[in-house]
Amino acid sequence: VQLQASGGGLVQAGGSLRLSCAASGRISAMGWFRQAPGKEREFVAAIRWNVGSTHYADSVKGRFTISRDNAKNTVYLQMNSLKPEDTAIYLCAAKWGNGIIVSAVATPLSYNNWGQGTLVTVSS
Repeated sequence: VQLQASGGGLVQAGGSLRLSCAASGRISAMGWFRQAPGKEREFVAAIRWNVGSTHYADSVKGRFTISRDNAKNTVYLQMNSLKPEDTAIYLCAAKWGNGIIVSAVATPLSYNNWGQGTLVTVSS
């Protein structure tokens, strides 16, 4: 499975960005995580491919939307109302093979493929 993420950039607070991540292979779930300087990697959002369920961190609920394009095997993260604290490297992750149970979607170890990060910078 190869992952290719794109869409990061510099945006002012209150602005929007859309990230995308294209995958190859038999994926069962895809997720976005982020890591800010000096901080641990944290879960942002995930989508379980077969059932289409979406899952979000509390910090982004109502502002971020994860979606997919089955034909393109691509997942998107629409980020609205961005805040300076959203500044981080955003990483795309995929689970190849058996699916992820709901309680595990926010755990990095649940995913067995990671793409390169894309930097999102939100200025105040």
